[in-house]
Amino acid sequence: MRRDLLITSRSLLDEAGPGALSMREVARRAGCTHQAPYHYFEDRESILAALVAEGFDALALRLEAAHALADTQGVRAALMASATAYVGFATSHVGVFRIMFRPDTCNPARFADVREAGARARAELSRLARLVHGNKATPANATVLWAHVHGLACLLVDGPLASEFATDEALHKHLEIVGEQFADLVTGSAPVRARKRGPKALER
Repeated sequence: MRRDLLITSRSLLDEAGPGALSMREVARRAGCTHQAPYHYFEDRESILAALVAEGFDALALRLEAAHALADTQGVRAALMASATAYVGFATSHVGVFRIMFRPDTCNPARFADVREAGARARAELSRLARLVHGNKATPANATVLWAHVHGLACLLVDGPLASEFATDEALHKHLEIVGEQFADLVTGSAPVRARKRGPKALER
């Protein structure tokens, strides 16, 4: 029953956002009595917290798999895979993604599992910063990487990018180019390629 209630709640978030989620509506959608959800969750925010914790855990696992590519395919591949993993999570878990970073909807101070899961995901971003910058990695480096992927995800979830392109193929191509250019900037490979093209390329 607990799992059914969470699945129902996730569907409500995807369909209409956190404002549509109430204990009564979750019970109605799940086909149980109005009191049944209270056997598993103290209140509405407790349901949201469970979904947020699951979301951070799933995101952390995706990022972990992406960053492991550094061992076999190099840092640049891991950097691009990390962005794909983050954006892919956001676009496939839209309702949950929208509330994961909103303490007004789900206050992490109240839920230890949310704080712990969030820390695991955050640790993966710090891990990526160390992969890119080595022992000189700083919290600011991690923030730069996070700002890129999170901003991109928000543009796709609630911004113009999702409707700016005529086809999914065109959108994916655009995102691929963005990812490559960001990886060039972060790893410092873009200036090297520019020098190889010669002075005229730089003038353009």
